[in-house]
Amino acid sequence: MNMRSNEKLAQHLHAGRVYRRETLQGFSKAIDRDLTTLARKRIVQKVASGIYYMPAVSRFGVLPPNDKDLVRCFLRDDVFLLFSWNQYNMLGLGLTQLYNRVVVYNHKRHGIFQLANKTFDFRRPARGFPDKVTPEFLLVDLVNNLDQLAEDKNLVKSQILTHLNKFSLAKVRQYVKEYGKVATKHFFEEI
Repeated sequence: MNMRSNEKLAQHLHAGRVYRRETLQGFSKAIDRDLTTLARKRIVQKVASGIYYMPAVSRFGVLPPNDKDLVRCFLRDDVFLLFSWNQYNMLGLGLTQLYNRVVVYNHKRHGIFQLANKTFDFRRPARGFPDKVTPEFLLVDLVNNLDQLAEDKNLVKSQILTHLNKFSLAKVRQYVKEYGKVATKHFFEEI
């Protein structure tokens, strides 16, 4: 009977999908036991407390879960902005540092969490966040977080002054107004 229960649960799982324990309860009378057994058999992976991943496999091996799916399942919400501080390096300002975490702006969680062996930095910005990442938003966010970055602050500020014409100034002003910290607003007002 235990095998049938595990098999019944496994039939409802799809490769590459992330599941919350409670969404699977309708498929098993002993969900914890069945998930533990499936994890032991490597049919599913436990990626966080109450969150499981049915691995997808490519010719190179097991694929990790999609970050957006993982965060959506963790937050039980679709309202978040997912990006990496490494994207600051694409702004053309001469930045070179690499960061080993994914930043998640959201309205629910705050803190550093390990999900599927990856570090996620969940933040609840008081000023909110846009629907998508744009170069102008990244520029404003860079200045917002400049004190936390492993870059020379004065050099970064001078590079912003030199390269500001590469960005839509109207969008920069809008993002500064909507999402800029006080120091960020002062910096952009001065220039």
